[in-house]
Amino acid sequence: MSRILNHIFKANFALIFVSFLLQVNAIQATENEKITWHAWSEELFEQAQREDKLLILDLEAVWCHWCHVMEEETYHDPAVIKLINQQYIAIRVDQDANPDISIRYEDYGWPATVIFKADGSELVKRRGYIPPERMAGLLQAVIDDPTPGPSVVATKEVIAGSNPEFNTKQREKIINTVNRGYDVPTGGWGTTHKFILAPNVEFALIKARQGDEAFEKKARETLDKAIALIDPVWGGIYQYSDRGRWDSPHFEKIMSFQADDLQLYSLAYLQFSEPRYLKAARDIERYLNTFLSSPDGAFYTSQDADVSDIIDGHAFYPLDDKGRRALGMPRIDKNSYARENGWAIRGLTALYDATGDKLVLNRAIKAANWVEANRSISGGGFKHGESDRAGPYLGDTLAMAEAYLALYISTGDRAWLEKSRASMAFIEENFKSPVGFAAAVIPKNSKGVFQQPLLQMEANVSIARLANKLLHYTGNQDYKKTTSHAMQYLVTLDNPDNVRYLVGPLMAADELANEPAHITIVGSKSDVAAQALYQKALQYPVVYRRIEWWDKAEGKMPNPDVQYPTLAKAAAFICVNHACSTPITAPEKLHAKADNLIFSTQ
Repeated sequence: MSRILNHIFKANFALIFVSFLLQVNAIQATENEKITWHAWSEELFEQAQREDKLLILDLEAVWCHWCHVMEEETYHDPAVIKLINQQYIAIRVDQDANPDISIRYEDYGWPATVIFKADGSELVKRRGYIPPERMAGLLQAVIDDPTPGPSVVATKEVIAGSNPEFNTKQREKIINTVNRGYDVPTGGWGTTHKFILAPNVEFALIKARQGDEAFEKKARETLDKAIALIDPVWGGIYQYSDRGRWDSPHFEKIMSFQADDLQLYSLAYLQFSEPRYLKAARDIERYLNTFLSSPDGAFYTSQDADVSDIIDGHAFYPLDDKGRRALGMPRIDKNSYARENGWAIRGLTALYDATGDKLVLNRAIKAANWVEANRSISGGGFKHGESDRAGPYLGDTLAMAEAYLALYISTGDRAWLEKSRASMAFIEENFKSPVGFAAAVIPKNSKGVFQQPLLQMEANVSIARLANKLLHYTGNQDYKKTTSHAMQYLVTLDNPDNVRYLVGPLMAADELANEPAHITIVGSKSDVAAQALYQKALQYPVVYRRIEWWDKAEGKMPNPDVQYPTLAKAAAFICVNHACSTPITAPEKLHAKADNLIFSTQ
């Protein structure tokens, strides 16, 4: 009997052991079954052709909360994994590192999901988080019917506008749209996501400076409400608040928002003399210096909203400094891109102009020197990061061209002006399209939609405005052609789909049609009196301006369209329509006299 029981025991043990091994193998198989993600490469489309597969693109960002959620939930779902691995080639792209791809799909937000055929044609474009079941259904539906869905719309041919300006009717339509888009109950533009929409606020500040009380109210109210988005502990401004309120922030901190809002709060401080606006600007500057600065002088890109999958921003950011550091640190994207550094420099120079704080100016110059040493390429251009997949990209050289001109204005040092001009020449040489300026140089082996030049409104607005400023600072009439070329693209965007976004093009058109506020300081750059006058000129609260410093020892001005007298002591001149004021030697009188001359002619 005992022998029989012993056999039964051994048999049962063997069965149990085999079952255990099968379960372990099943668990390991599940754990090992992951999506094979590829970095972007044009060769992947050829691979898809050979293997008869589709391609799925996941566009994410280091700082993106919902990108992390989608990775943990959707892309770890067994059904999704199986479908992708069997029928798709999966591509994952960091949108900050790949501007040519991210700009093409930036309207979809992050994460963005795009499905392609092997020929590079689009089948599906989706914005935001997609739950596992919906993703599995989408993947299977495309496998069953690989034809373009309703999210894919044929690209329209862009035909240059005959007039690089907006007529009166177009202007009124754009301004009426801006007014209708303002959220009267809660302030700001937009009803779901609350943030500083930089072009609209800049436009409102310009209109307020011209005496428009309604736009002044909009500008002040937006800037006041947005102070709730500034981190009271570490500084820096969160990306946005949701739920239609200003007190429900998404906690990521992105360089584009830091730079734009630093510039706007600095300008608002000059315009309204409100200490809270200076504090807001200083809080953003403090964050840039403390958290987004590299040891060698560059700026980093962004900071994540969350510490981990367990500790999100809602649990972390209400804590004080000690409490936060006890839990860890939200990830900082320590890539130093030329574009983001150019943005930061532009924001810092605005703060310097408002305050005269030399430490702020020196920080901007340090970043500019780092970018030139580490990101410049021959001919005045810039690469994006340390090692770019493609490129060059327009955004990097454009941001540095703007930064260089801002440094020229802040310092009067002509070397910065020449650098800005070199960068603009690189843009003309490499990015000029039949209509407007393209966002990137197209790789030769690109497929499908990626063979099409990509025109971005914001970049063309910046080119138009920058080239027009260079026209006035240098007198070179070629810049008028550059401005007109960008504007001929921008005016084509006047249609029902885009009208609410046309504030930027409208500002560019207004500047093209008018002379900037022109203040020149005449005197030696070593003269304390001339320095005081120049700093006061920098603090004159207008967006569209031409601030110059003529030190006779440096030779004639870059644009010698006005002849200034030789004086015994430093003086300022305010020039309107090529006629200038009498000499102004007292800095405290400069702004009032400028107002009398400049705004009386508008």
